[in-house]
Amino acid sequence: MINQIEIESFNEKILVQRIIGSVQGSKKTPTVIAIGGIHGNERAGINALLKVFKTINDENIALKGNFYGIAGNINAISENIRFKNVDLNRIWTKKEILKLLLENHLEIESQEQNEIYIIIKNILKTEKGPFYFLDLHTTSSDTKPFITISDSLNNRKYSSYFSIPTILGIEEFLEGPLLTYINEFGHIALGFEAGQHDNEVSVDNCIAFLWLALVAAKCVHKKDVKKYSFYKSSLSLFNEDQDFYKIDYKYTIKPFENFKMVNGYKNFQEIAKHELLANSNGRKIESKQKGKIFMPLYQKKGDDGFFVITRISKFWLKASRLARKLHFHQFLRLLPGVKSDKKNTYTLIVNPKTAKFLATEIFHLFGYRKKVIKGDKYYFIKRDRKISAFI
Repeated sequence: MINQIEIESFNEKILVQRIIGSVQGSKKTPTVIAIGGIHGNERAGINALLKVFKTINDENIALKGNFYGIAGNINAISENIRFKNVDLNRIWTKKEILKLLLENHLEIESQEQNEIYIIIKNILKTEKGPFYFLDLHTTSSDTKPFITISDSLNNRKYSSYFSIPTILGIEEFLEGPLLTYINEFGHIALGFEAGQHDNEVSVDNCIAFLWLALVAAKCVHKKDVKKYSFYKSSLSLFNEDQDFYKIDYKYTIKPFENFKMVNGYKNFQEIAKHELLANSNGRKIESKQKGKIFMPLYQKKGDDGFFVITRISKFWLKASRLARKLHFHQFLRLLPGVKSDKKNTYTLIVNPKTAKFLATEIFHLFGYRKKVIKGDKYYFIKRDRKISAFI
């Protein structure tokens, strides 16, 4: 298990260790935890965290709250690859966490996960909230910066501070991301995609995002951040609006599939229905609908071929916020074929016939985002949660 490495990243020699930096604030609250490099070929977040902690130290910036920077998959970072054996950002489930506690011999990514898990658990145990989690990423395709969140109202409110697009509900299409696991305990968690893997602008975008995130969390006052206005405007330059989007479709690459995206697609690029997007084993893959292409895969590792997203109307966002604040979700339980899960108060068990009658958007409206199929039943999981003990 590698605990510390020296690498060259973006023409700089940097030292990477599990805890990149930590600062204790004067008021000890809130606490911001940022993770960089959970995918080993996405190094921009590591460089950015090192620079932000250096600025805090060099300029003697006084934080009100606590700030931690954590390195992700150090073994994969050392080789500049996404992961060694399994994707470290796809194993954050209760089943995998239980393995950490019970098994003596762990695979490489599970060892990485175990160290990160212990650090997070200790921070949540010893520091004061509210807690804000930030996961810094880059993409294989060209992209403007954007945010991904689980669709809880506190996540929405925090992400609205940034003048960049926000993607809701990605957890419905991905199994085991770190931030989805964090959200299950009621904490605010944002994923930030800064740009293309090897573009130095991605480092600058991560730096700008981190400072804005610290200010938005009230961990530091904006007057104490000399370049605050620059950081605010630098991210805004990439975007003409501040829209929220939902994911309508995901193409999953199967084992041994020879998948290849058509060259030249950029994130958020408009696509037409039946447009040729990729080829696989001699088969053409066309878009099933009109929308925007999202995170097209231009790297060897990974099984998320591409997503298709569409804009969410402001009316729907306001309606869903009002419905949740007034606890209208309780009326869903009165419908035939819908009942509460006795094992989990945040879950509804739905008969498939009822699910066909009630569009998935209805469940989304009331805050039930993730749909899991178990046996002959659908399980819809609520994203708005109270703070609970981290396990």
